[in-house]
Amino acid sequence: MAKINIVLHEPEIPQNTGNIARTCAATGASLHLIRPMGFEVDDKKLKRAGLDYWHQLDITYYDGLDDFYNKHPEAQIYYFSTKAPRAYTGVSYGDEVFLMFGKESKGLPEELLKENKPRCVRIPMRENLRSLNLSNAAAIAVYEVLRQHNFENLVEEGSLTRFSWEEE
Repeated sequence: MAKINIVLHEPEIPQNTGNIARTCAATGASLHLIRPMGFEVDDKKLKRAGLDYWHQLDITYYDGLDDFYNKHPEAQIYYFSTKAPRAYTGVSYGDEVFLMFGKESKGLPEELLKENKPRCVRIPMRENLRSLNLSNAAAIAVYEVLRQHNFENLVEEGSLTRFSWEEE
């Protein structure tokens, strides 16, 4: 099974982080938060967006980007940016990946993108728009990795019994 790690570099909006936490819980991805953040982890908006999934979340905090890199020196990191030269679908994601996203107002630092250009990817969208919502972008990225790994360990099609689609 692929080990997916979502990395948020200095997230600013608690609702986005909460939504991403929910995506992590639903998919088995781990969440990595790099400080400083624009909110406290006990923020009501953050908890509300993540609802009751916090106990199912694998979350790690870092005191800056250097702390993250020191703890993951061999990590296969993909940097998501609207400035990247290739689409996220043009990558074959390995067994353990880190999908890094920047803060909502500025994205990832330009210098970081320049240093890691071969691993920078973008989600295609219409021209002259700033970006997608952070939580939507993270979900798109996670599900592409899962798709490439045949949605291992997720509920398979037809196995849910919440609804009876057959007429009685």
